[in-house]
Amino acid sequence: MNGTKLTAGITALGAYAPDRIVTNHDLERMMDTSDEWITTRTGIKRRHVAADDEFTSDLAFAAVDDLLARHGDDALAGVDMVIVATNTPDGLFPATAALVQERFKLQAGAFDLLAACPGWLYALGVAKSLVEAGQCKRVLAIGAEALTKIVDWNDRSTAVLFGDGAGAVVVEAVPAGFGIRSMVMGADGSGAHHLHRKAVGKCLPNGEPLADSLYMNGREVYKFAVRVMNTATIEAVEKAGMTTEDISLFVPHQANLRIIEAARERLRLDPERVVVTVDEYGNNSTASIPLALRHALDGGRIAAGDNLLLVTFGAGLSWASSVLTWGPR
Repeated sequence: MNGTKLTAGITALGAYAPDRIVTNHDLERMMDTSDEWITTRTGIKRRHVAADDEFTSDLAFAAVDDLLARHGDDALAGVDMVIVATNTPDGLFPATAALVQERFKLQAGAFDLLAACPGWLYALGVAKSLVEAGQCKRVLAIGAEALTKIVDWNDRSTAVLFGDGAGAVVVEAVPAGFGIRSMVMGADGSGAHHLHRKAVGKCLPNGEPLADSLYMNGREVYKFAVRVMNTATIEAVEKAGMTTEDISLFVPHQANLRIIEAARERLRLDPERVVVTVDEYGNNSTASIPLALRHALDGGRIAAGDNLLLVTFGAGLSWASSVLTWGPR
């Protein structure tokens, strides 16, 4: 490497959302709710739901297939690590990432990363470190979720929020002036009881029982999200040596339109500089930001040299944010 410092960036991206769609009007026939109630409180109109025989690994495969369709068969050449960020793995082990590695016949290591909704940005941060340290040449970082398989469809406070999907990117060295400019990751475990689901254990360390299906204290998570969306984004912008005026596009976690709007107003960004897909997909957890990136790319809203501000939050309570300069491809 001749002493030259590597800068890692995203060079290929693909995403996938299942064909089956559940609208708010469909939910009206399933539970005590209404399109107006859901839309007013969340901004969500529809969500994509995995088929009965479609699981997280299938969603991840489809996202990588989309990446290959967009960038060619050589897009995965030289990938030597696969990271799948997910809260809904096919099983506790083997890692879903290992299934991806086998499916695409990659000569690579593979592991899953569990960090709730910020998981994909955490995976991006790990991929950046691996590439810039010279440990890996190319990393396939995926966020994939089959969240609708763990929600309680009788609980209108959570069932209306989530959808399924996946996004995949290749991270490798890019020319100076491009790539991931800053990365912020944080957590506050004192809020763990506000958003959780049972897996192996039956309770938190303090003895508080865990729910069999996804549980969320919406009021507390909302307050946390509004606060951390502001602090984490400002920290990422400052670490990148920029101001919000340098940001071309804001790509937030698609959990709730009111949270996105609160963050946009605090950052003083025009609506045209914000990507919103929550109406179409709902909250896809780790897949949320890569799906939003694909939406923006397909809409011609991202060009080489654009500075993108990404931010997400979730259970833990945890958060992550990043500034990256898109391109050069």
